[in-house]
Amino acid sequence: MNSVRATNRRPRRVSRPRPVQPERNNGERGDDVPADMVAEESGPGAQNSPYQLRRKTLLPKRTACPTKSSMEGASTSTTDNFGHRAKRARVSGKSQDIPAPAEQYLQEKLPDEVVLKIFSYLLEQDLCRAAYVCKRFSELANDPILWKRLYMEVFEYTRPMMHPEPGKFYQINPEEYEHPNPWKESFQQLYKGAHVKPGFAEHFYSSPARYKGRENMLYYDTIEDALGGVQEAHFDGLIFVHSGIYTDEWIYIESPITMIGAAPGKVADKVIIENTRDSTFVFMEGSEDAYVGYMTIRFNPDDKSAQHHNAHHCLEITVNCSPIIDHCIIRSTCTVGSAVCVSGQGACPTIKHCNISDCENVGLYITDHAQGIYEDNEISNNALAGIWVKNHGNPIIRRNHIHHGRDVGVFTFDHGMGYFESCNIHRNRIAGFEVKAYANPTVVRCEIHHGQTGGIYVHEKGRGQFLENKIYANNFAGVWITSNSDPTIRTNAIFNGNQGGVYIFGDGRGLIEGNDIYGNALAGIQIRTNSCPIVRHNKIHDGQHGGIYVHEKGQGVIEENEVYSNTLAGVWVTTGSTPVLRRNRIHSGKQVGVYFYDNGHGVLEDNDIYNHMYSGVQIRTGSNPKIRRNKIWGGQNGGILVYNSGLGFIEDNEIFDNAMAGVWIKTDSNPTLRRNKIHDGRDGGICIFNGGRGLLEENDIFRNAQAGVLISTNSHPVLRKNRIFDGFAAGIEITNHATATLEGNQIFNNRFGGLFLASGVNVTMKDNKIMNNQDAIEKAVSRGQCLYKISSYTSYPMHDFYRCHTCNTTDRNAICVNCIKKCHQGHDVEFIRHDRFFCDCGAGTLSNPCTLAGEPTHDTDTLYDSAPPIESNTLQHN
Repeated sequence: MNSVRATNRRPRRVSRPRPVQPERNNGERGDDVPADMVAEESGPGAQNSPYQLRRKTLLPKRTACPTKSSMEGASTSTTDNFGHRAKRARVSGKSQDIPAPAEQYLQEKLPDEVVLKIFSYLLEQDLCRAAYVCKRFSELANDPILWKRLYMEVFEYTRPMMHPEPGKFYQINPEEYEHPNPWKESFQQLYKGAHVKPGFAEHFYSSPARYKGRENMLYYDTIEDALGGVQEAHFDGLIFVHSGIYTDEWIYIESPITMIGAAPGKVADKVIIENTRDSTFVFMEGSEDAYVGYMTIRFNPDDKSAQHHNAHHCLEITVNCSPIIDHCIIRSTCTVGSAVCVSGQGACPTIKHCNISDCENVGLYITDHAQGIYEDNEISNNALAGIWVKNHGNPIIRRNHIHHGRDVGVFTFDHGMGYFESCNIHRNRIAGFEVKAYANPTVVRCEIHHGQTGGIYVHEKGRGQFLENKIYANNFAGVWITSNSDPTIRTNAIFNGNQGGVYIFGDGRGLIEGNDIYGNALAGIQIRTNSCPIVRHNKIHDGQHGGIYVHEKGQGVIEENEVYSNTLAGVWVTTGSTPVLRRNRIHSGKQVGVYFYDNGHGVLEDNDIYNHMYSGVQIRTGSNPKIRRNKIWGGQNGGILVYNSGLGFIEDNEIFDNAMAGVWIKTDSNPTLRRNKIHDGRDGGICIFNGGRGLLEENDIFRNAQAGVLISTNSHPVLRKNRIFDGFAAGIEITNHATATLEGNQIFNNRFGGLFLASGVNVTMKDNKIMNNQDAIEKAVSRGQCLYKISSYTSYPMHDFYRCHTCNTTDRNAICVNCIKKCHQGHDVEFIRHDRFFCDCGAGTLSNPCTLAGEPTHDTDTLYDSAPPIESNTLQHN
């Protein structure tokens, strides 16, 4: 395309400046004092001169003929009053070494105001020559106000434009600059240049006397003519484009020229270059070090949607060129293509401090192996993406502000790459950053926020490295990963999203590592539909929903994360999902720690799960996880709850210090528990009821406050080779029509006794060893004590219990055998059954006080089973 344009473009017109012809007229003023400037200063406007007369101090009277000694010793001259010491006259035998009185007066006695007034008529070269006359002239000729007036006449800038080195321009505030005269310094830096100033060239070349000494300045009416002037021998490639609108010029740059806007105020607003037919600027091979800055560049075709404009842009940068585009305003009204297109091998511009906004297409398009540095730009409100990077484009993009786009903020696709650092990307209509089709950008320390959909969207085999970013307050997920994409999301803060934190679905993968994910309205990380990411070393906390949600056959390796203080479950696993959760700390949740339901599977191993308001782990409705080598403790509703036909292999765990049972098995559930240590619970060890089953094998169950194993209400587990010991109540209790198979268990040193069977219970027993239990119940009965004395209302010893009809006890009251004999002697009593209870007589809840137990405790009903666990209501929030 570029070669075709190069051969077909129209020939450039070259307008060479006319030579300055000196004109002398003995009847006129000298050329050094232009007539028009004299008239201006002596006319009615003279009072507005910046050099108004200052008040002078009175001078002493002088003799008519000043002597040498008086010249040498004078200290009250005008020069002294202005801080200058009068020069000493050299002692010499030659009379010409002594300044003439007129010369001395001009150099030493003439007031500063008059000298400055004279100097104000000089141009820059004559002003520099005057500075060589003497020290006083040097100081006055460097007056900043003189140079500001000259400077603004030539360059129009209202602030000095510094140009310390090639390709570098910046404006400064004179009051804050360390140089005493920044106007002169800038004048020297910008002196050799061509000026595009429509209508001024004719005036300049027709008045050589007026502009004597400015032969190095060239003036043109068009940019095309100025570009042709590159051939001039004394021209160093610097072009000033002055205020105005320049339309439909053929600007192809193929040499290292420098083109900069020159105007008062905000320069780029005053210098406008526009094209309606072709790309406004085209940089071609040979323009490696070209510079364009401080102007508005527009492409504004009449037919804004025509397909033939697809290759037309405000700026087009082609192969093997690396121009600098600086402080430009770039606008395109064409609905196809892009405002800036950088394409081809070796295309490597620097675009900085530009405003690429309000375009009806893509803002910045980098493709076909192009590179470049893009820094500190404002890219906003473009109809398509703010930035496209495609086909091995690999730019460096730093500190850009990309916002309020009508599409995505940044779109990398088709093997696009790039390094994006410290950009602020927000309030775009679609994602802030989209990665697709093998694109692999690196995004570092950016803020991606308030997207109207998501923050980062990686799909269709996209990749990318997203490191140390802040991703927050997006309407959808902070990060989306889908369709076989595999990005790295590392050490980011992902927070306060209106939905989830990271959402991986549709066969997504990725490494999610070391992120801080918190305060999101939905799950911190969601994994679904065959996705299989690696999630590790993250903090996932304080979410308004759950921590990690794996569902619809989601997978993944989830390891060494800290998941805490979430409103719902720390981790959910459901609907055929099979993640591996390993070495995580899951704690301090407001519901369940890890929740398997509706055929949720997977592996839960080597985790610390503690201090949840509900159970540490819940398993229900066909779920069958492998739970091994975990520490599960501090649950307010127990350690592990298996219910509603839950399954699971629960092996080699340590389950301790839970407020309720270490393991609950209920409602037709059938887990396998092997080699676990279940100890120091504030309730029972294992509680099986409401039709629960299960295989309990080779577990150590010890030091629990209630029964080591309680089996109740039609349950039928198998207990084999367990050790149940050191309990503060019974070893095993079986009640409420439950049955069990007990084989090879060792039951010893339990306070109430080893094995207790309620009335009507039949068990299968083989090779059990029940030994060395403390038998506190039998001892209390034999001593005639009330059983409440050993149980209070916190334990439920199993023994014979009765009802007293004389005392009108209800079905919910029970009386121990010794109270029947002692406190209710002679009453109408009835034996109910052998079962778990505490004595209501000893508790003081009957009408007559107990004579055996002492002071009543004012407790009411006897409960025949431990309090049931709270089941998660997580499903209500799905």
